[in-house]
This record gives sequence, C-alpha cells and structure tokens, in this order.
Amino acid sequence: MHSPELARDYIHRAAIRLRAVDVLFAAESWADVVRESQEIVELALKALLRTAGIDPPRIHDVSGVLLAERERLPESLSPHLQGLAEISRQLRRDRELAFYGAEDLTPSGFYTRDDAVQARDGARRTVELVQPHVSPESSPAPEK
Repeated sequence: MHSPELARDYIHRAAIRLRAVDVLFAAESWADVVRESQEIVELALKALLRTAGIDPPRIHDVSGVLLAERERLPESLSPHLQGLAEISRQLRRDRELAFYGAEDLTPSGFYTRDDAVQARDGARRTVELVQPHVSPESSPAPEK
C-alpha cells in the first residue's frame, strides 16, 4: 500500500519524539529513553517502507522486510540498510523489558546511561537517514 501522507505522518512524529527522548535523557530515565527510541525507529522505518509502496507488517521489528525489499528502497540507503536493520532488531529486543520489566528486573535499575546513549543515537541516525526519502516537500501541515 502506497500511502505518502501516512508515511509523512510517521516520519514527522518520529522526528518530534526525538525531542521527547532528549527530555527523558536529561531526566536520566534510561529505560524510557530505550523504549521511546524503539518506537521512533519503528515509525521511521515503517515510513520508509510505505514511501516505497510496501505495506509494513504490524510488528515492531521490520528489519526482515527492510532487508528483503532492499531493491525497492532508495539506492542511496543501500549501504546503511544492514545497520538500520540491526538498530531495529536490538531495540525490539528491549521494547517490553524497558517498559514493563520482569518479576526479577526493574527497568529503572537495569538500563544504564550507556544503553540510553546507544538507543538515542540509533533513533537519531535512523530518522536522519530516512527523513530525506519521505517526501519532505509535502509534510503534514502544522496544527492550528
């Protein structure tokens, strides 16, 4: 399904969430930085897939689709696809744990500043690489 408007909305929201990650980072809420970074990566990569006319599956990690459909994606992203897929896979592994924890693990005590730096950097890199390919000339109009 080719939905340029939906793709633009995804990347727009992903870019805005980068600012939210900075607020969480400043508050030293490392688990929340990890969780929010995963959502940013998911939105950005699904925007890329939609822009290429690929209906993304309703799963949190689209790395397999990204790599399987590399021929349909912008050629300039080809050298970066493996890295983007790895960012998506890594953050997907932490998605639920960073949010809910487990009986023997509290997210706030488990995630460190280094985890947050890595997650935030991955989210930032993903948006920076994807954003130029998602029809920037017709971004969603600002809310009034």
